[in-house]
Amino acid sequence: MSMITERPVNSPAAGSAAEVTSEGTGARRDVRAVVSAYVTLTKPRIVELLLVTTVPAMMLAADGLPSLWLVAVVVVGGALAAGAASVINCYIDRDIDQVMRRTKRRPLPTHTVTPRNALVFGLVLAAVSVVLMAAFTNWLATGLTLAAIVYYDLVYTLWLKRTTPQNTFWGGACGAAPVLIGWAAVTGSLAPAAWALFAVVFFWQMPHFYALAIKYKADYARAGIPMLPVVASTRRVNAEIIIFTWLTVLSSLALWPLGMSPIYGAVALAVGAVFIVEAHKLCRRATRGEAVKPMRLFHWSTTYLTILAAAVALDALL
Repeated sequence: MSMITERPVNSPAAGSAAEVTSEGTGARRDVRAVVSAYVTLTKPRIVELLLVTTVPAMMLAADGLPSLWLVAVVVVGGALAAGAASVINCYIDRDIDQVMRRTKRRPLPTHTVTPRNALVFGLVLAAVSVVLMAAFTNWLATGLTLAAIVYYDLVYTLWLKRTTPQNTFWGGACGAAPVLIGWAAVTGSLAPAAWALFAVVFFWQMPHFYALAIKYKADYARAGIPMLPVVASTRRVNAEIIIFTWLTVLSSLALWPLGMSPIYGAVALAVGAVFIVEAHKLCRRATRGEAVKPMRLFHWSTTYLTILAAAVALDALL
């Protein structure tokens, strides 16, 4: 007969084991929830979009594939820097995030993360990103990285966003900075092609974010944020969407004679034409008082930038 006996399921020891297992599962769930909250603070989708433009810029600067080690450093450093800027942005905007439907479920409004911990987390990410760039790239790339974080949080988030309807325009330099950072990391300088790419991303942000602001116009109004669609007429918003969409496409074409191939030119023309058509379509419907779907332009603008960046990368390899 076996010496191992089964313990009755309703015995105290069995109950204790079940409680320990339940507590262990709950603890793991809590850890995952906290980690997820901190990751959410970094706004991963924005980080991803910024890196989409950084790597092609590095490839174009290197006229091919740059050092994979350098790419890894810039990607990691850039992701940390963008994440740091977003975390500090969430810390500064915690008062308005809690009154906006779009943002009220972020970690700070829901008290998943304390403001102090969020600020410390953001500052640590910023410090690590700058140290990483300083150690393995050059001072121009490092300086641009630090400047982008400071400008986004102290100039855009703390001041411009809350005081002027031109906040998207003046804040656009932050979103376009990764292009310059990637280029500078490869060459230690900035060429005309780098500035053309910068102009593409800079101008692109206006129709991209104006579409989002149209969708969440009531949200921004409730929070007292003077986004252009909140404080300006439909005619003014339409005009800026059209103007900046055209400027985006023209900037992409300005890159063509700076050493790009006909393949890039064809792609820039094709996706640019669709971008312009979508912008005009949205504005035409708004002018007529018809129901508009601003998120269609928002999502297409993301697709546009992704395709254009892929074309830049492909051209660098040809």
